[in-house]
Amino acid sequence: MFIQTEPTPNPNVLKFLPGRDVAASPTDFVNADEATASPLAEALFGLEGVTGVFFGYDYVSVTRAVHGPEWNTMKAPILAAIMDQFVSGAPLLRN
Repeated sequence: MFIQTEPTPNPNVLKFLPGRDVAASPTDFVNADEATASPLAEALFGLEGVTGVFFGYDYVSVTRAVHGPEWNTMKAPILAAIMDQFVSGAPLLRN
């Protein structure tokens, strides 16, 4: 599985494009408590520096803390979490 990344106008937000559908409707997670509704969002919030997760139709965007780690440090664990989610075949959202 190859996941592309794409910058956004906000330097603290990066889009991850897995090359497949992500969410049937956009879903925004602004904190770790909300993230418990999704195994992927929960895994991403468990990574250092993640402050927001958004599921678009064909992408996952991640927001990092302004004074947190740089993207070059954060990308690998984020990519791994996204890949694990899609390879597992598990639902994106918990019922």
